[in-house]
Amino acid sequence: MTATALWPTYDHPDDLPAIEAVPLDSRGLPASTYHLLVRAADLWPDRTALTVLPDAARWREPVRRTYSNLIADVHRAANALHAAGIRRDDAVALMSPNCDELVTATLAAQVTGIAAPINPGLSGEHIAELLRRSGARVLVAAGADLDPSAWATASALAESGAIDTLLVLRPTGAGPAVPLPSISGARVAYLTDAAADAPPAAHDLATLFHTGGTTGAPKLAAHTHANQVANAWMIGANSLLDDDSTIFAALPLFHVNALIVTLLAPMLRGQNVVWAGPLGYRDAALYGELWRIVEHYRLAAMSAVPTVYAVLAQCPVDADISSLRACLVGASILPAAVRTGFESRTGARLLEGYGLTEATCASARSFTTTVRPGAVGQRLPYQQIKAVRIDEDGRWTDVPAGDVGILVISGPTVFAGYVIGRDVSGPVLDGLGKVVDGWLDTGDLGRVDSDGFVHLTGRAKDLIIRGGHNIDPAVIEDALLTHDDVTGAAAVGRPDIHAGEVPVAYVTLVPGTVVSEDKLLAWATEQVPETAAAPKSVTVLDALPVTDVGKPYKLALRADAARRVAESALASVTGIDHIDAIVEDGSVVVTVAAAAGAAVGPALDRYPLVWRLEATA
Repeated sequence: MTATALWPTYDHPDDLPAIEAVPLDSRGLPASTYHLLVRAADLWPDRTALTVLPDAARWREPVRRTYSNLIADVHRAANALHAAGIRRDDAVALMSPNCDELVTATLAAQVTGIAAPINPGLSGEHIAELLRRSGARVLVAAGADLDPSAWATASALAESGAIDTLLVLRPTGAGPAVPLPSISGARVAYLTDAAADAPPAAHDLATLFHTGGTTGAPKLAAHTHANQVANAWMIGANSLLDDDSTIFAALPLFHVNALIVTLLAPMLRGQNVVWAGPLGYRDAALYGELWRIVEHYRLAAMSAVPTVYAVLAQCPVDADISSLRACLVGASILPAAVRTGFESRTGARLLEGYGLTEATCASARSFTTTVRPGAVGQRLPYQQIKAVRIDEDGRWTDVPAGDVGILVISGPTVFAGYVIGRDVSGPVLDGLGKVVDGWLDTGDLGRVDSDGFVHLTGRAKDLIIRGGHNIDPAVIEDALLTHDDVTGAAAVGRPDIHAGEVPVAYVTLVPGTVVSEDKLLAWATEQVPETAAAPKSVTVLDALPVTDVGKPYKLALRADAARRVAESALASVTGIDHIDAIVEDGSVVVTVAAAAGAAVGPALDRYPLVWRLEATA
């Protein structure tokens, strides 16, 4: 397969038909992520693959590795995993902030078995459940000098018997290693050397990604090697960037974007990736240094969530950032104020995209050559996206192009299923109703126009149902975002005695501005196109809640709304000590600490909410 056939011209929406005229199977893609790495090492052995920064302050002191260095290190790490008993259908858990060794360990886990990256910020109980579901008995984790909290969690898991082997990672550019403590019943060692196991096949599982927020029952979405290689190619097939482009990576490797967009896709092109320090975009110091990092390394592309670009829009441009051609944004709807602020400040275009873990990573992309207002991008090659109506009996019906429905996706990136158990052959997978005849139910509301451009309107499960009337929260959010001082908006349902729930909104403002909540409420009431959707209140927050990977976390807002209702309902009840609202398994529960005999039930039972009485301290 020639380079031209592997990388067709793809810089305009009209290029899509010509690309899909060549079957994906005819493009000569590597069979697995391991074969992808082998190909890169064969083609570009001396080209820099990774430039890893110790942290934002020390961005001039990177650790660099060529592609030949990288594959040698991956072989050694894969052997260490093989020596620990890992085979093709075994999961390897990885729990660490980003560092040089984590990239190696993630690729090695896919060579020998199945990578199962875990967010170190989750609770110990949540992490233990993810280990149980994945079946992982080997944990690769940050040492005490890299992340003391992750190390404490890993040590506790080993001491409890949740794992058999604990392989330890060190900070980027660290000095000599110190001896590790022994833990009874578990082998503890630094990631060590040996010889690689047999390479994986396209249909083998590559990674188990946990999905959702930071609370509730975890789900593990399984990707095959074919899923990941295909999606990496779809992202890499971008004429905006060439083989010499340098990519910036600052999202955590327990998120699909970091793995697919900033590791595997660049590897297909032989590109250099500059990895931020362990905190990534959570490092406050990074924002004061980023433009100088762009200039020094001549960064051509970066990928982040809207909240990151909102901060960068406030940062003075103190360097030459003309190399920056692709600023990718996804995970949530991009507020117009954030786009305007960032683009006017930097002169760089924000390119929206759309995707989800169950479709590997990315399913739509935008273009610099064509602006489609309101769209998050055109579907990627070889993926199909349409909107459907799902009836009460579960039957799917296609809706006409341009009409709103639930978005569904088919193609080579649709995941293999969720892990629901293990047997002698490895993880047992089930789509859990998300996949019907090869089509993935995304749970997102939107419309797809005749050119394949996707327009998001909200989450199906985020619908606010007021007296039987369905309200799309995006209607409220869009209205608030037209206000010049609003940078972010989220609408949720608040429990209501008469209507079941009514809409309320939460917003963030341009730093330094002051707008009263009453004025914002009046603005929303005037702008929202239907009376029933007008919010009952607007609350200003310093920041809207998000998950650790920057996705909107509306459950936290629903909990806040429920708490406020409970406080109002119990305002005249004596004996109330404390009122809170928590999220348990995806549901909001109001908790009330009250003295014995307090009339809590009569006050709260009038509302459609779940509540629990707790004894006072």
